[in-house]
Amino acid sequence: MRAVLQRVRRGCVSVENETIAEINQGLVILLGIGHDDTADEARWLAEKCATLRIFEDDAGKTNLSIKDIEGEAIVVSQFTLYADTRKGRRPSFINAAAPDIAESLVEQFAAHLLAQGVPTQTGTFGAHMLVKIENDGPMTIIF
Repeated sequence: MRAVLQRVRRGCVSVENETIAEINQGLVILLGIGHDDTADEARWLAEKCATLRIFEDDAGKTNLSIKDIEGEAIVVSQFTLYADTRKGRRPSFINAAAPDIAESLVEQFAAHLLAQGVPTQTGTFGAHMLVKIENDGPMTIIF
């Protein structure tokens, strides 16, 4: 499982010119699922994202989690995080999980994040999405 976690001031996902997810301060999480990923990994990563202290306190120190600031999250499935670019000029995605497995684990991840107390929205699995990210910092963490 691979995740790109971005601290945002605003985030938005649109499909076919219709906004399907929109948040203010919080996280946009781009999530890729690999062949060997499990439900336990989805739960662990969601808990890690919910409690990771990457938001600033009153002293300007990154001491607060998304839960502490009562932020929101958008989870966007992104199989391209498993791109293999070592050969040729066209990426290979053979290390990404099959869509039925990936979709289930993305849904589980989002549900675990919500269970951690983080209001969570998602993109549309398999759709062509326009993702707008107003990265705050910028702060980007890769898992």
